[in-house]
Amino acid sequence: MNAPLVKSLEARYYTDPAIFAQEMTGLLSRTWQFAGHQGQIPNVGDYFAFQIAGQNLFCIRGRDEVVRCFYNVCQHRAHELVSGTGNTRVVVCPYHAWTYELTGGLRAGPNIKSVPGFEKSQICLTEVRCEDFNGFLFVNLDNNAAPMDDWFPGVREELRAYVPNIDKLTPLEWVEIPENCNWKVSIENYSECYHCSLNHPTFAQGVVKPETYDIQPLEQGYVLRHTTECQNLDDMTYPIDMSVDHAGEYRSWFLWPMVSFQCYPGNVLNTYHWRATGVDTCTVYRGWYSEGGAESEVIRKLAVQDRETTVEEDIHLVESVQRGLNSRGYRPGPLVLDPSCGVNSEHSIERLQNWMREAVDG
Repeated sequence: MNAPLVKSLEARYYTDPAIFAQEMTGLLSRTWQFAGHQGQIPNVGDYFAFQIAGQNLFCIRGRDEVVRCFYNVCQHRAHELVSGTGNTRVVVCPYHAWTYELTGGLRAGPNIKSVPGFEKSQICLTEVRCEDFNGFLFVNLDNNAAPMDDWFPGVREELRAYVPNIDKLTPLEWVEIPENCNWKVSIENYSECYHCSLNHPTFAQGVVKPETYDIQPLEQGYVLRHTTECQNLDDMTYPIDMSVDHAGEYRSWFLWPMVSFQCYPGNVLNTYHWRATGVDTCTVYRGWYSEGGAESEVIRKLAVQDRETTVEEDIHLVESVQRGLNSRGYRPGPLVLDPSCGVNSEHSIERLQNWMREAVDG
């Protein structure tokens, strides 16, 4: 007897504002999210602001060289403290000049000494869990969350094996891509290559061999690992040094729910991270890295090639899917689950959608 068909998620998971609100206060507030890279804040007092699950945060490097993350809000009357990027000796609120140490403790404030019983030692910025993952900074709004190595076992070490110079890398270029779709539509599109040969000719013909492409969930944790071989060297769109271990491979690690590390052939590291901005909008950030942030013609050209081909092609796909999910005519069809897996199977989507159901339905 054949197993029952596994159908895709119902449209409401992508279109219902109530489900999106539930994800913002639940899933996206309890999982590890990409914040930035150590290389963005190399000096004491360097900081950058960002947003996770609708919460404004900032990372800052202390005098002890420790990077800390705080909610971006003054403990006095709730004004935001910093914006963008910069460097500061102390964190000063623009509203009433309450001043905080780089460790978050209140240092001073106009006229606070006149207040009977005021104990500045009792006031501190609210800190957020922060982990360094091979130089990449992740945060989790849940103080009780398990560490990243429990969520993504083995990935830290595997990533280092494929990117042997990872400790020397810093960001060279960021590409910001707004998409008019639910964040899960974009994540799903990234997490299968069933569509690659038809829709991504440059990637499929000039970077990887799509016939060798496979995506498998790790036995433990919340990871989808993409593997494939590089295209024939004569067909590659950029040169690679085959003398380095794993240079002839492509490997990607998608870390649920919103981050992916990609190692292109030639041991070139790039990243995706997503931000959910509305029930039917999200932003994708593509990061490209080089040793010390040094100029690299290969990486610059790869970033342009990727933005003009794969990324642009994906925008049209995901936005069309979002429009279709709002159609009264849509009835979720069965996933294509090939027992032998491979490029034309959607077994990775089955796992991903199970995680999505768990997050919403418990």
